[in-house]
Amino acid sequence: MRDEAGLAPELTLHSLRHSYVTHLVEFGYAEQFVQSQVGHAYASTTAIYTSVTDDYRNRVLTAAIDKFYFTPQEQQ
Repeated sequence: MRDEAGLAPELTLHSLRHSYVTHLVEFGYAEQFVQSQVGHAYASTTAIYTSVTDDYRNRVLTAAIDKFYFTPQEQQ
C-alpha cells in the first residue's frame, strides 16, 4: 500500500502520530486535549512527540515578549 501511495519508507505510523501531535499544538489546541488524543498519562510524554516549527516557536516567543513589554492597547 505504501508503494502504491508513493510514500517514502521512512514515513511510518509513528511519524504520523508525531505530526498529528505537532499540528494540534501549533493550531492551539489545549495541552490536555492533545494529551488525551494520544492517550498519554503524562504531559512530559506528549512533549516528546512535539516537534514544532521555527515559525511557531518565533510566534510564541514574540507574543510572550510583547506581553511583557507592551500594554494591551499597544499590542493592537
